[in-house]
Amino acid sequence: MSGRVPEKVREAVASRANHRCEYCLVHEDDMVFPYQVDHIISKKHMGNSEMTNLALACSVCNQFKGTNVATYLPPDGTLTPLFNPRTQKWDAHFSVFDGEIFPKSEIGMATVQVLNLNDRDRVTLRRLLMLSKRYP
Repeated sequence: MSGRVPEKVREAVASRANHRCEYCLVHEDDMVFPYQVDHIISKKHMGNSEMTNLALACSVCNQFKGTNVATYLPPDGTLTPLFNPRTQKWDAHFSVFDGEIFPKSEIGMATVQVLNLNDRDRVTLRRLLMLSKRYP
């Protein structure tokens, strides 16, 4: 596949994810913009468009993730991969308390950092969604 992901594939990815961003867990109905199909390993890094390399992502997570697959973590600059929703369990790397996403692992820490998951506005949105029992 080149360019746009076909609608049939997008719907399969969205259905598999229960229409939630696979990084921040916000439901697609609770965001303004439609969710995007993310290449977990981007085409730039030789990723393919098979279902095993695709994830549903909100536009905010997808924008911050971009083509990143890893980041350097302080204090020693260890190269650490980002969370892969196809091969890893969200609960193994993250927890949520009062709208904030806390990392449980270095992979979680890398992902929280790169995807800016705890931006003040994003935490506020998750808090409001929690109050209305819409998150997670």
